[in-house]
Amino acid sequence: MTDGAMQPFGLTLNKFLDHAAKWHPNTEVVTARENGSITRIGYAELRQRALCASTVFADLGVAFGDHVATLAWNSQAHVEAWYGIMGMGAVCHTLNPRLTAEQLASMLAQSKATVLIVSADLVDLAKQVCELSPLVSHMLVIDDEGGTGQDGGDKPAVHDYEALLARTEAKAIWGEFDETASSGLCFTSGTTGAPKGVTYTHRSSYLHTLRMLQADVMGLTAWDVILPVVPMFHANAWGLPFGAPATGSKLVLPGRHADGASLARLIESEGVTIAVGVPTVWVGLVDHLDATGGELPSLKRIAVGGAPMPPALMERIEKRLGVTVQTSWGMTELSPGGTFAPLGDPDRRPMVSGRPALGVDLLLTDTEGNALPEQRNTEGHLRVRGAAVIERYFGHEQKSTDENGWFDTGDLARIDELGNLTITGRSKELIKSGGEWINPAEIEAVICALPEVSFAAVIGRSDPKWGERPVLLVEMREGMTLGDDELLQSLRGRVASWWIPDAVVNLPQMPLASTGKVDKIRLKSEYGGS
Repeated sequence: MTDGAMQPFGLTLNKFLDHAAKWHPNTEVVTARENGSITRIGYAELRQRALCASTVFADLGVAFGDHVATLAWNSQAHVEAWYGIMGMGAVCHTLNPRLTAEQLASMLAQSKATVLIVSADLVDLAKQVCELSPLVSHMLVIDDEGGTGQDGGDKPAVHDYEALLARTEAKAIWGEFDETASSGLCFTSGTTGAPKGVTYTHRSSYLHTLRMLQADVMGLTAWDVILPVVPMFHANAWGLPFGAPATGSKLVLPGRHADGASLARLIESEGVTIAVGVPTVWVGLVDHLDATGGELPSLKRIAVGGAPMPPALMERIEKRLGVTVQTSWGMTELSPGGTFAPLGDPDRRPMVSGRPALGVDLLLTDTEGNALPEQRNTEGHLRVRGAAVIERYFGHEQKSTDENGWFDTGDLARIDELGNLTITGRSKELIKSGGEWINPAEIEAVICALPEVSFAAVIGRSDPKWGERPVLLVEMREGMTLGDDELLQSLRGRVASWWIPDAVVNLPQMPLASTGKVDKIRLKSEYGGS
């Protein structure tokens, strides 16, 4: 007897755009331009342009497995470049424009990319990077609206992306390689340590996309209009440039501008139903609407992650916009989705990040990595494993997982009786005072619940007697004040008395890392001395 068989169908990422081009050919990908105009393209035409991009890259010497870097905002051309790079079997190395030239050059030195794709307004930064990165031989300028004075220089040679596409035929053939081939490279944000590279594979990102499409996760549909404010250089914009064509959703790309006025115009004009980004983005949107008036009736849901959602902010956003805020937790190392609060969950709470969907598993351990005997309603060190979870970092020989495949996230967490995850802190951020541990996240949660507070952070300051003592740093909402004594009084009875910070520092603006998280490295550097 001979068993039957299923067709070999490699899980390569080009198939998402192939699907959209065939079954949703006229569904739009919209881009907000620097000059205020809007451009539109259907998925079928976008696929043709991405095939041409693959041919352009091949003509510039890019081969299977090579890295191609992008230094760009969320735009149609950036999406085309992604699919052009990944479809031909090269690796898309996304670079964060908010980093320094030295940091970016260090990352390029690791990936050895010879081609750099750059947004027109970032050409000056790219040239600084290339001076420090002699391996880069070609720079392709995208989203050039007014001419950036490309000089066509020898090292690197500067090319107009549109001009190259205009004289190129779509000769590339996509996906003729194993699904385990590398597809992307993204460096971690480095808010608590040095950035490390995370390599994604076609298989891992394909399976991650399928998980994100589950009803209790993102639950995207062909009738949705999706606005990814989360940048494409940060963990694949949470996979939305894959998820949107996979479902035939309209994709709205904001370019470089994520201020409240720009987002309000885009949401209203394009009928956005789902918007995705870190909490700080939505503060700007609500502040703008409060100041100028206006409603956004199409918007139904805002998905947030990257930082805890303060209860007062969640209530303010939902009340002002009439939307549901969907909380989540993830990491670059998880591709990045880990847990999402299911839609319609009656137990939904601001600081709760939801449950894991099929394809990712969680484990709480002690400090030595031993599984806690009770996994519910107890705090432990959070570990995770799954098909889209890192095994080892880029350039590292040693695995980053234990013998059972569990990756240590560095987070402290609780899991309730319903399986909902709450991140309670970062193990690296714990403050050791007099030999005992203080968890900054528990203090921050209390302070952030105050309606007068926009942001709060607690760091350890060197102390000659106790080793370290906590310091509270706060940014108040515009037009609101709260005295230091009132801030500290809110902690009494909520945390141990010896956890109460020794000092309060009021900041006009909380320093944020490139991903919208509070930059604790900078805070520690500036305010952590004795």
